[in-house]
Amino acid sequence: MKKNIASNQFISAEKSALNESSNFKEKPKNLKGVIVRASSLALLMGAAYLVYVLQNDFGRYSLEGLDSTWGIVFLIITGSLLFFRAGFFFYNLYLYLRYKPVASVANNELPTCTVIVPAYNEGKQVWATLMSLAKSDYPEGKLQLLAIDDGSKDDTWEWMQKAKKDLGDRVSIYQQPQNKGKRHALYRGFHLGTGEVFVTVDSDSEVTKDTLRNLVSPFVTNDKCGAVAGNIRVLNNDHKALLPKMLDVSFVLSFEFVRSAESSLESVLCTPGALAAYKREAVFGCLEEWINQTFMGQASDIGEDRAMSNMILKQGYHVLFQRNAFAYTNVPEKYTGLYKMFIRWGRSNVRENIAMAKYVFTDFREGSKAGSRILFLNQVLKLVMSYPTILLMLFFISMDPLLFLSSTLLSILIWSSFPVFFYAKKYKLSESFWAYSYSILYTFGLFWITPYAIATASKRGWLTRG
Repeated sequence: MKKNIASNQFISAEKSALNESSNFKEKPKNLKGVIVRASSLALLMGAAYLVYVLQNDFGRYSLEGLDSTWGIVFLIITGSLLFFRAGFFFYNLYLYLRYKPVASVANNELPTCTVIVPAYNEGKQVWATLMSLAKSDYPEGKLQLLAIDDGSKDDTWEWMQKAKKDLGDRVSIYQQPQNKGKRHALYRGFHLGTGEVFVTVDSDSEVTKDTLRNLVSPFVTNDKCGAVAGNIRVLNNDHKALLPKMLDVSFVLSFEFVRSAESSLESVLCTPGALAAYKREAVFGCLEEWINQTFMGQASDIGEDRAMSNMILKQGYHVLFQRNAFAYTNVPEKYTGLYKMFIRWGRSNVRENIAMAKYVFTDFREGSKAGSRILFLNQVLKLVMSYPTILLMLFFISMDPLLFLSSTLLSILIWSSFPVFFYAKKYKLSESFWAYSYSILYTFGLFWITPYAIATASKRGWLTRG
């Protein structure tokens, strides 16, 4: 997605990002957004009232359902699913409370670092990305910036040349002879890089001043650290589009809660392409396997970040998360772009869970492996239950559509309240209510993604790139 972000906008926004209790940008009031949030909350509260009014129907339908074998089966599945979901939530909460980001180490302790920025049809945004990296509070003599144009068809190369002109020897730019995919651009960067640590940053992302030093500090304090995931927020959430606002709340929960919990187990499952760091030895320990990865006989051209994380875990390294290392990335602003992005992520998730199954129950690393196995089983259960969940939904719709709708919305109100409180405590109360809107959208508009991704896991293609 091409966004022209002026550097002076980013500098002013960066100041607020250094404080985790504030927003990345001051957002103008958006009447449409207020209406959507208020409507979502009203709908959920109305559903709660409707469930109260129809509470006698719950008992009647439950008794009717128990008269059949299928009713008992559905009741057992539903109960088990809710029990496991609640149990895993509290387990994550316990892990989250244990988590602490690693504080930045001193300049003399920081390792040499190569930052690789692959770009395809990114336009001016790649210049903004490189400028934000150049402003990093990192010893200049220890920092190498590489930008690689993956055969873009627009003016991306011209903007890379402008960055080169502005930054001089601080950045090196390269051009692939043809578009070969992000994985191949990164592969070239890994071979060109001289740093002890590699950092990958997407060309539609920008970082704050202290991001790099915070991101690589765990490699200094933990010899077993092989990879570190950054904290991703949404860059384009000050536009009129509503999806970025919803995704920003979703990202905060996904990274600051879920990945914090995974980091407590030293087993973060995915280091995001928008911002991740890797130990040089860990990368070259799996680089050829990674670049030649296939699925069902076809070369893998998606999920390079999840694949790298998986292969580094497999080598026995720890994979951590740094909550204090921020990157702000552009996300889809329309439904079409959103579901395509989710399909790509879903297919990658299917592939990498299959790959993880081959080693997670072996003696793949020293120390406890139980946490990695629990995380894996949770991932598998989500995939396995995707089809029964849809069948359950159809079953209850056939019984009573109104009762199904009201009870589903009530469940959204209950389960989404945690993301609301979590976001409100860390950032801004008024923006936290997007969690309700996003949950409604996901439940009724994106529920089909996981089953579809499973069924089409062998398909190739980035989908959101022209």
